[in-house]
Amino acid sequence: MDGFAQFQDTFYKCFIKDDRYTLMLDGIGVTIRVALLAAVLGIIIGFLIALCNLSKKKFLNIIGKVYTDIIRGTPSVTQLMIVYFVVFASVHLDKWIIAAIAFSINSGAYVSEIIRAGILSVDKGQTEAGRSLGLNAKQTMMSIVVPQAMKNIFPALGNEFITLVKETAIVGYVGLVDIQKAGDFIKSATYEAFMPLIGTAVIYFVLIKLLTLGLAKIEAGLRKSDVR
Repeated sequence: MDGFAQFQDTFYKCFIKDDRYTLMLDGIGVTIRVALLAAVLGIIIGFLIALCNLSKKKFLNIIGKVYTDIIRGTPSVTQLMIVYFVVFASVHLDKWIIAAIAFSINSGAYVSEIIRAGILSVDKGQTEAGRSLGLNAKQTMMSIVVPQAMKNIFPALGNEFITLVKETAIVGYVGLVDIQKAGDFIKSATYEAFMPLIGTAVIYFVLIKLLTLGLAKIEAGLRKSDVR
């Protein structure tokens, strides 16, 4: 009973006293905003870089490969600080938007490889069928190849989004109070390490679990038309 009473006391001190739970709630909002915007921008960037990597034009091909190599070869925290403290140092934007841009640049490199692999996985016969119907290369790509590729790569894109949510835990480096940073503040204020860290882990787990279930439901809907 003493142990349970101590648990209650620690829980109260970490989350209830001085309304410290609001730090966590605000942190959840920051994490979700950053991850969602980064995911949308990352898909756009990834699609454009994938087209560059698949292009027969050497200049575009070089741009795609250099971008992918640099982003995948450097730590995301370093990229975040370069974007925040160097690229956008004199630009008046909300911190969370700048952070989302930094994460989208990072995610775009990985998404581009996912999309490239998805496009290459579509049978060449589909392209030939489109061209035989009178569609040009661009129309065939956008109307026939890309829709089929997107369905094939959806699980991989979902995994990338899940990874992105967890990677946002480093936004504290640029002064944003996300879930992780909120936990750190509570830990500093209460001198309790276990409860804030466990609380942070539980919140991330619940977010990821809900996201996983949602993505699984969408994927199941996309697969309804498949014949097995």
